[in-house]
Amino acid sequence: MYTEKAIDHFITPRNIGRMDHPDGFARVKSDIHEDQIELYIRVEEGRVAEIKYLTFGCVAAIASSSITSELATGLPLDEAVRLTAQQVSEALGGLPEGKLECSVLAPEALRQAIADYRERSEAQAGT
Repeated sequence: MYTEKAIDHFITPRNIGRMDHPDGFARVKSDIHEDQIELYIRVEEGRVAEIKYLTFGCVAAIASSSITSELATGLPLDEAVRLTAQQVSEALGGLPEGKLECSVLAPEALRQAIADYRERSEAQAGT
């Protein structure tokens, strides 16, 4: 069973949507399920200033994306990049057995979006 917090984040996901001109972007698909996430970040002063995402998937994938957006907003990039699926699951009060793999997508997309931001920043600095 899902916790009340997980259901709340599924029914009323936070920070959902697209972002025009993001500083970093990632699209991650699950190797196990049909779940997919597109994640956008805006960075200010080395911190995650804003996150938007679109998640197509199950309750766990959507709730995990929502809580990840809340957990990572405001964090320095070096901390945000270390956010784990376990931390996401714990923040939701746990996930049902077999659903932890669904909580991997959002932290992975966040890591990839931060990497994309860093690559773009380096490219701009080199020009």
